[in-house]
Amino acid sequence: MPEAFQRIFERSEFRVQSLNVQAAMGPVRAPKRSQLALLTRHFLERFFNHETASPDGDAKSRMVQIAVAAGLPSLMVAVWLWPVYHPMIVNPPHPEGMPSPPPYWSQVNHHFFFVLYSFVAMGIAAVWEWDLFFPDLLDVMVLGTLPAPARRIFLARVAAIGIFLAGFLVDANALPPLVLVTSTDPPDAGRFLLGHVLGVVASAVFAGLLVLAAQGVLVALGGERLFRKISLAAQGLAVAALVMAMLLFPVLSGVAPTLLQSGSVYARWFPPFWFLAIEQRMIDGPGALAIWGELAQRGWLALIVVAAVAITAYPIAYVRRVRQVILGGGARSTRVRVAWPFLKILQATIVRAPVCRAIFHFIGQTMFRVPRYRIYLVLYGGVGLSVVIATILRFSVAKGHVHAEVSPEGIRAALGIVAFWVIAGLRTAFVSSGNQRGSWILRTIHGRPPSFEAALDQLRAAQLWAGLCGFAVTSIAIALLRLISPPELRTVPATLAQLLVAAGICLLLTDASFLNVTSVAFTGEAGSQESNLAFTVLRYFTFFPLVTAASVIAHHTVEQGARAFGFMAVTIVVLHLWLRKRHRDQVRLYCGQQELEEGEEDFPMKLGLRY
Repeated sequence: MPEAFQRIFERSEFRVQSLNVQAAMGPVRAPKRSQLALLTRHFLERFFNHETASPDGDAKSRMVQIAVAAGLPSLMVAVWLWPVYHPMIVNPPHPEGMPSPPPYWSQVNHHFFFVLYSFVAMGIAAVWEWDLFFPDLLDVMVLGTLPAPARRIFLARVAAIGIFLAGFLVDANALPPLVLVTSTDPPDAGRFLLGHVLGVVASAVFAGLLVLAAQGVLVALGGERLFRKISLAAQGLAVAALVMAMLLFPVLSGVAPTLLQSGSVYARWFPPFWFLAIEQRMIDGPGALAIWGELAQRGWLALIVVAAVAITAYPIAYVRRVRQVILGGGARSTRVRVAWPFLKILQATIVRAPVCRAIFHFIGQTMFRVPRYRIYLVLYGGVGLSVVIATILRFSVAKGHVHAEVSPEGIRAALGIVAFWVIAGLRTAFVSSGNQRGSWILRTIHGRPPSFEAALDQLRAAQLWAGLCGFAVTSIAIALLRLISPPELRTVPATLAQLLVAAGICLLLTDASFLNVTSVAFTGEAGSQESNLAFTVLRYFTFFPLVTAASVIAHHTVEQGARAFGFMAVTIVVLHLWLRKRHRDQVRLYCGQQELEEGEEDFPMKLGLRY
């Protein structure tokens, strides 16, 4: 038996060893690594160990969770295809024996899922690490003082970006090929696997390079100041487009045959179709459709162009970014001049208490300064926009042409969708831990825990901020949706019903979301237990459909007349008062706890029990 194979079964050495044993082992010699390797390792660690990727500081656990979440969907779909291609139970029994495999275009749609998923997953990963593709102030000030050439630092960052994108590509697409051949029984397994790998790899590489090239062009041509102004909107639109493409897959798979056979302009300029064509051309061989050859050529050409733009623009943008960081980009104002009159009205009406007004402005000044909070807004806003579009938009095929339609029920559901994702995003940002530097002044003035009245004023500011922001965004959505709404949704009663439902959902969602929150915005502490990503996602999957269904039901109820309108208004007020009382009870319980010093734990005094 080879020696390397025997080591697998050998018993591992004890971690605790005597001093004599350690002295006999000799000095520990660390492996020699080049400066380029050390810098590349440093940049790779920053991709996973920063406040956006791991807000609780546990980067390893978060990285494993993300890796599993990215790799499982494609594997589950590959496993699900087995009964589709191997129907074991036929009820009623088929008269001619076992049915044949799925039709050609059904198989094409199955291939299309993996290409689209690879495109979306890589695009979201690149957008998530958007801010780390270029150096920041910490990189320039710390690494600039080391005896490392600037060119080597640049090459290390490029290598780290390449390793990160390649690793995520493998993570999202490595498992399905192990199952697909068994699940689908292709006529030529070799051509099938080669086509599948070419399609998903080309799709993912294009998505990653597209994000990098777009960012490089923006920084190289517009500079750091322009990039910072449009960065948030660009990230949000990118996330919305990617998630919307994934959510519309059932719709796209239904109209894909018509789009491709008719040579529609939408099919010719939709990037995932290009890489689907690369896969199908390899799988079908000489008998491939003519449209596959045309789209495959366009895909290879687009991949080369995007790679050339990224290679050309990124070094120029890198140099401009370093120079701008060294010189300083000036103060970034977070004050929105358009909203200043509204803030004056709020200060004179509902934000009159000094403590509440101070926390209210503290939230407004902090929200757009910290990158982690901005990426929360981007992700939640992008997902919300994509869900709204996927809910409203419908496609139909008539006489060989694809027509887009607007769903009235989708417009009614859009109110709850917009309010849910806006308030959920703000709540996530407000209760996040790791940014507690602003809590010292609150603890000094009001104590910890504060008095009951002071605590109510502090917490009420976050509720007002989230509720008002949610209602403002939902009202803007109502105004925009009126442009495409059918006539029955543009009448005065329908508009009033939409405004009432929007206000009620925003009010009740804010009350429910902040029911158990007892910390001031942005100053909360990490929980004693590790956050579970699976349970977090499960809560969203459970609560989100309920909010959407409630929005549709409430809208239909209010449209029945003035009596239903008044009944719904009274119901909203009663629920609001009940949730507010529950929240006051939680705050009173929190304020009754024993005051602790900074960093002191209450376990020795209470044994983890509440009183």
